[in-house]
Amino acid sequence: MLTLSLEDFMIELKDGSLKNVGPTNKSATAKLFDVSSAEAREFGDKRVKLVFQDDDGNELQAALFPEDARAIADDLEALEAESPVFEE
Repeated sequence: MLTLSLEDFMIELKDGSLKNVGPTNKSATAKLFDVSSAEAREFGDKRVKLVFQDDDGNELQAALFPEDARAIADDLEALEAESPVFEE
């Protein structure tokens, strides 16, 4: 399930083109639940791309610098050691 929350978002659709309307203070939050596949791969020369997909074909991608990817790996390692989430 993919949820998308858009804040202060307005666009104009004219002749098949999208155009920003109003100020540039827009923001969005995307959440993907019930992930069925996840992978990490190279993205260009300097980044790691994390790709998550659900059974409905919804996909979320995030490109991270290596230090951010390492921080997530450290967080997962700590969770595995300390949290009941990883208990079988």
